[in-house]
Amino acid sequence: MSEHVKTEVTDGILVLTLQRPDKKNALTGAMYDSLSEGLERAETDHSIKVVLFQGDGDSFTAGNDLADFASQARGKNSEESSAFRFIENLGKATKPLIAAVQGNAVGIGTTMLLHCDLVYLADNARLMTPFVNLALVPEAASSWLLPARIGHVRAYQMFALGEPMDAATALACGLANAVVPPTDLRQKAMAAAVTLTKRPAGSLSATKALMREHSRIAARMAEESELFKQRLRTREANEAFTAFAERRQPDFSKLSS
Repeated sequence: MSEHVKTEVTDGILVLTLQRPDKKNALTGAMYDSLSEGLERAETDHSIKVVLFQGDGDSFTAGNDLADFASQARGKNSEESSAFRFIENLGKATKPLIAAVQGNAVGIGTTMLLHCDLVYLADNARLMTPFVNLALVPEAASSWLLPARIGHVRAYQMFALGEPMDAATALACGLANAVVPPTDLRQKAMAAAVTLTKRPAGSLSATKALMREHSRIAARMAEESELFKQRLRTREANEAFTAFAERRQPDFSKLSS
C-alpha cells in the first residue's frame, strides 16, 4: 500500500484519500496500486457498500506523475500497468463510486469521474484532460464517455486544446451533481455516501449495471490503452516530456508522429 493513499472503512463506506499534497496528489504507480487494491477489496467485501474518493490539499489530483510518464517514454519502467489496472477496476466496479473534487483534477483526475456515480465539486474545481498536450490519447474510455456526456465539440475542446472546465460549467454539462464551497465538500459527499449505505445493495448494483455498457467500456479502454502505450514511445511524446522537464514549451513542428 502506498503511504500517499489513506484507506479507511467506516460504517460500510470505503474512503480512499490521496495524500500527496506537496505534489498536488500526482499519482505514482504505488498510489495507483493502492487505489486498485481498494476497489478490488470493495468488490469482494460485502460489508463495503460505497467507495468515496477524495484528495488532501488544494488539488484533487494533478493526474499521472509526469516523471513516471517520462521514464515510460524512455522505456525505463512499466508503471503504466498500475495505471491501467486502476482504470480497468473503475470500469468494472459494481459498488457505487463517489468523488469529492477540489482544485485541479487533471487527466485521470477528470476521466475517473466518468465512472463515478455521484460527483461533488468544490466551487474552485477545474477539470482538465490535456492528453494531446503530452502527445498522448485519452484513457479510461473517456474518448467515448466524455463526448456522450457533454457533446463532441466540448469534449474535443478539453482533449485537443487542453482547456480546463470550471465547476459551474461542469455542473451545467452534467459532469457533477452539485457545486459547493470547499469547506462543505467532504460533508456533502459523505452525506450522500451514508444515504447510499441505507439503500438495498442488490438494487443499487442492478441499477448501476443497467446504466453502464460494461462490455463497450472495456473494449474502448483496451483500444485506448494500446494507443496510449504506442504514443508514449513516439518522438512527439519524448519532446513533450523533455520540454516539461526543461520548463519550456514543446516544439512539435519538425516531428512526425
